[in-house]
Parts: sequence; C-alpha cells; structure tokens
Amino acid sequence: MAAMISCHYLPSFATSKFINLKSKNPVRFGNVQTNAWIGRLVPRRTSENNRRFQIQNKQKVGSFSLKECAVSIALAFGLITGVPALDLSFNANAAAPALPDLAVLISGPPVKDPGALLRYALPINNKAIREVQKPLEDITESLKVSGVKALDSVERNVKQASRALKQGKGLIISGLAESKKDHGTELLDKLEVGMEELQKIVVDKDRDAVASKQKELLQYVGGVEEDMVDGFPYEVPEEYQNMPLLKGRAAVDMKVKVKDNPNFDECVFHIVLDGYNAPVTAGNFIDLVERHFYDGMEIQRADGFVVQTGDPEGPAEGFIDPSTEKTRTIPLELMVEGEKAPVYGETLEELGLYKAQTKLPFNAFGTMAMARDEFENNSASSQVFWLLKESELTPSNANILDGRYAVFGYVTKNEDYLADLKVGDVIESIEVVSGLDNLVNPSYKIAG
Repeated sequence: MAAMISCHYLPSFATSKFINLKSKNPVRFGNVQTNAWIGRLVPRRTSENNRRFQIQNKQKVGSFSLKECAVSIALAFGLITGVPALDLSFNANAAAPALPDLAVLISGPPVKDPGALLRYALPINNKAIREVQKPLEDITESLKVSGVKALDSVERNVKQASRALKQGKGLIISGLAESKKDHGTELLDKLEVGMEELQKIVVDKDRDAVASKQKELLQYVGGVEEDMVDGFPYEVPEEYQNMPLLKGRAAVDMKVKVKDNPNFDECVFHIVLDGYNAPVTAGNFIDLVERHFYDGMEIQRADGFVVQTGDPEGPAEGFIDPSTEKTRTIPLELMVEGEKAPVYGETLEELGLYKAQTKLPFNAFGTMAMARDEFENNSASSQVFWLLKESELTPSNANILDGRYAVFGYVTKNEDYLADLKVGDVIESIEVVSGLDNLVNPSYKIAG
C-alpha cells in the first residue's frame, strides 16, 4: 500500500474566485481567465431582520468613509490582480504596506487551530471552562521551543489548567445542560485523570507524548462545552424555517481518490459542520450529502489557494431540486461575534459592520465555505470550497473573506493533505458519521 506523505504546500494565487464555476462574469488575469469576486460598496438593506440588526449595532460603527471605501477597493483589486494591496508601485515582489484601518480587527494572535475555533464558536458563556481550555491550547505554542526546554513551559500550562479545573469545577458542572449533566461530569473526571497523566509525562521528560495527550484532553474539554448547550439557541427566520436546517453540529468523512500521486492513492478528510452558527448553510450541505450528491464528483479547482467542488454536470450551476425542477439556493448566512443569531442576505460590508468579526472566521487551513455567484449574495447552492493557506489578502483575523462568504465548518483531520489534491481527483463518498439527528426538514427523505 502506498504510504502517506507529509503535506507539501503549493504556491498561492491571490487571484482566486469563490463563486460558482460557471459564472458569466469572468475577469482576466494575465493569460488566465478567472472569476474574481468584488464586494459591493453600496449598502443594500432589504431584510427586516438585518435592519433591526443594524439599528442595534449603530453604536459600534461609524458612517461609511472615503478612507474605508479606498481600503475596500484596494483589497478587492489585489484579490483580482495579485498586486499587493495599496502598493502603487505594482511590484508583485514588494511587501504590502500596513493597513492601519484594518488593525482594529486584530485583537491578539489569531486562533488558527480548527478545534479551538469550533470550541470558541459554541454558544456558551462559562468562564470557568474557558480558563481550563486556554492553558491546554497554549501547550501548542510551548512545544515550538526545541528540545526538552519546551517542557518547562508545558509544565506551567498544565499546572495552570489543573488549578483552574480544581477551583472552577463546581461552576463548570452548574453550567452543564440538565439532560447532559451526567455525561459532562464523566468527561470532567476523565479530564482530571488525563491532566495527572500529562503531568507525569512532563516529569518523565517524554516530549513526544505531550501532543497526543494534549489533543485527548482538549477533546474532553470540547465535549464538556458541547454538553453546556441546551437545545438550539435561537429561531431561524420564518422565510428559511422550511429549509433543511442543522440545529447543532454534525461531522462527515470525505473519502477522496487521488490520481497520479505515487505517494498515496486516497485520503479521508474529517469535517466538523457547525449548525449553531450556520444552520441553513450546514443543513443544506448535509441534505446534499445524504442525497449522495457529491459521491463520484471530481475536484474541480485546486490552485494552491482553494480546493473547490460541487458544480454538477450540465448547464446547472447547483443542485436541481427534483420537487421543483429548479436550482435550490440558500442565503448568505453570517454569525457575528457578540450576536445571538446570524444575519442573512447581506455582507458585513453592506451592513456597515466594517469592524465586526465573524464567529466562524477564515483562520484555519481547511476552512470550509460556500461558493456563490459574484454579484448575488443569495445564490449559493452546492458548490463549496476549502481555503488552503493565508496570503497577503487573507491573513488570519484580518482578511477580506470574512463577512463575504459563509463559513460552515472546518477540516479537523488530514487537513494538510488538501494541498495535495488536484483537479480530476474524485470524491468517492461523503458520509455523515455523527449529528445526523440534528438535521431537521431533510428534503432527501421526501424526494430522492
């Protein structure tokens, strides 16, 4: 059997599009025709829900300024041309200058780990468990120090987490949903035992065993935090309530047959889908998975910047619902930090929320989002993409993708191998491995 290899990173092109692969509005970059998306700068406010959201948030943002407009245009221009934003010399090798207007988006080192992003995205407010979580996550940074010297920092991280768990255990247990309290308490007991085992690993100076034990402990933490969520936290707008909705989380395994690679011939990607923050988007995808829509479909774009698929054969740009014989589309869906429900149909730029951050950001390698037509926010259907790496225009925690495209999940296992996929590689299957019971209004049960 061919052996797996470590991921190699392909060159990144800032000229990427995230729209449907049959767009009628191509933009030419050199000798390559692409379909780059340019954000609208004119606000459109058609949704009553979004009007109410704007009123609630008018204290957070100022009026649309010429400077903000200039920054937006420059960033979008860079996305199309590959020229560093705001660099009037048009030297592609020059470093892009700092963007002071965007500095307000950065509140500290960005979280890039998909597991951590999913934990922080849960609709909970329990400081005690977060104080256990943070030092355990900090072990990753501690391990960047070479040799056994890293273990001194790891020891401090473990002691801090153990102290936080001991002092806050009562508050953590009180935060568990009543129906999940027994399970959550069991996980806490495992967490306590696991931290004692990690302390022994550090004392024994077994550096190689730290990362796997850290991962195990964080899985317990994530499980406890999920047990704090009691039901679905908000009502989806009436106009979308009959669509397939994922009211919670689900996970899928995507098996890809890799062609023309002597090192490995297939790979399984584990993807966690977040219906708490994107119920319509994640529900639509799970519904298509259960219809086996993606099974046998090829990877249709792989340029080192994104991997994209979901464009069916023929003239259709998305999934044709057999019950209507029309393309089923879903609205742009964005959950903003600090808000209790998503906004629909408009980008954050169109809403005037220039400084807002999304709950599911494009921070992680393997961030999964919906592709759509460049000038129609509510045109997403079946085409999805995975962001492969940062570029000058997509630095974590301050990029031009957040607030424009609907993120609804992250690849949490084998994500590095996304970079090895090529156009023509085949998705053999996508299978729901957990959370299918969180899908409501599944259309695949009505019409096959």
